[in-house]
Amino acid sequence: MKNRYITTTLPYVNALPHIGHALELIQADTYARAQRARGERVFFSTGVDEHGQKVYEKAQKEGKDIQAYVDYFASQFQKLRSALNLSNDAFIRTTDSKHIAAAQELWKRCAARGDIYLKKYKGLYCVGDEAFLKEGDLVDGKCPNHPTMDPIIIEEENYFFKLGNYRDQLLTLLSEEGRIVPDWRQKEVTQFITNGLEDISISRDAKRMPWGIPVPGDTTQVMYVWFDALTNYISTLGWPSDTKQFEDFWTTAYTLQFAGKDQTRFQSIIWQAMLLSAELKPTDTVFYHGFINSGGQKMSKSIGNVINPYDMVERYGTDAVRYLLLRHVHPTEDSDVTWEKLDEWYNAHLVNGLGNVTARIMKLAETYLETPVPVEDSALFPDEYTEALDTFQFHTLLDTIWKRIAKLDADITETEPFKKAKTDLSGAQMLLTKQVAQLADIAKLLSAGMPYASTTILTAIRENRKPMNLFPRQS
Repeated sequence: MKNRYITTTLPYVNALPHIGHALELIQADTYARAQRARGERVFFSTGVDEHGQKVYEKAQKEGKDIQAYVDYFASQFQKLRSALNLSNDAFIRTTDSKHIAAAQELWKRCAARGDIYLKKYKGLYCVGDEAFLKEGDLVDGKCPNHPTMDPIIIEEENYFFKLGNYRDQLLTLLSEEGRIVPDWRQKEVTQFITNGLEDISISRDAKRMPWGIPVPGDTTQVMYVWFDALTNYISTLGWPSDTKQFEDFWTTAYTLQFAGKDQTRFQSIIWQAMLLSAELKPTDTVFYHGFINSGGQKMSKSIGNVINPYDMVERYGTDAVRYLLLRHVHPTEDSDVTWEKLDEWYNAHLVNGLGNVTARIMKLAETYLETPVPVEDSALFPDEYTEALDTFQFHTLLDTIWKRIAKLDADITETEPFKKAKTDLSGAQMLLTKQVAQLADIAKLLSAGMPYASTTILTAIRENRKPMNLFPRQS
């Protein structure tokens, strides 16, 4: 088995975390926890992207010192580790000195390959995407990802990366099975490449936009935020100085990136071309999740339908939020989420599902069993569970567990151990021992998606008592 390296994308620090960030983090964390439980060695990294024009402009607009501004928002994303019970091994900030050094080293390697050159350029620019647009990209004259923002015309001298040089290599690489999941995103990417790749601008004039990593050997330019930020996937491993960790978790490991569906151009084309240019191993797999809408509309502060993950945790508790996003949000397609739907899913499927069956069994065990049911530390993962995990079908993964919960609940109702105990205590105890063991198996399968509930149930079984609260709210 290879080591596994798992990452999320880096959110811009120009706003507070939203439910989409929570979805990606929880998906990645669940995958990481499950692989560790299967005996794999895992390195899991998250972080924030602190450079770029829209971050700089937001700080300027609010009249705040730029470093203090990004420090505040970075802290809001760092708090998600506790709020969502994440198990990441690293949290990378693109203002970290080691990251800056890594980004400049990657630039040097691409330049040494002859893939970076300087030229004057004029084009349409979307500040929201931090990217130049072609006329063919526009929808009604707007960027399709930011229809409320007018693209601006920028004319200046920048450094360019010879992306077009990697057309054939990228087509070959990205056509391999498993490089891009789901497969229809793979088709989108290969079609984009087939239509033609243009060289991309990878720097900005420091006089116009000073907030960025200086270009090596040219202080009049700062790196394009994407060239800078994408390097985080290897800088977080200590590249280029920590050769052992990089070798263990990149060169010889299975590398997996989680990203939103709007990231295909950056993660699967630009980043892979940068790696090829620097003669580093490409990413093995990029998994693209869908978007979360609310009430049939894209979430927007002006509409008032934004759902904040911290509000969700306060309302339902950490493990409940993990459950809601894993089971009731489709992993690859867009999903519609409202507070009304969240309340329904929470009450009908969680409290009256897992919560109810756990309370029923452990109350009976506490009453009729003289000693705790032995629980082994190891877990057996059924084929349907591992298949769902390996294909990133997190809703199916939870469904397989909930089928067991429903089956166990039905078995309690049918066998009525509390009635049997009145006439055949020994028989009731044997029956309850079997049912508690089944609950323990369920708890072990929950360890990746709902770690607190899993630990709470297993502790209650080992102590032969009813658990106090499976889904505590944060105080």
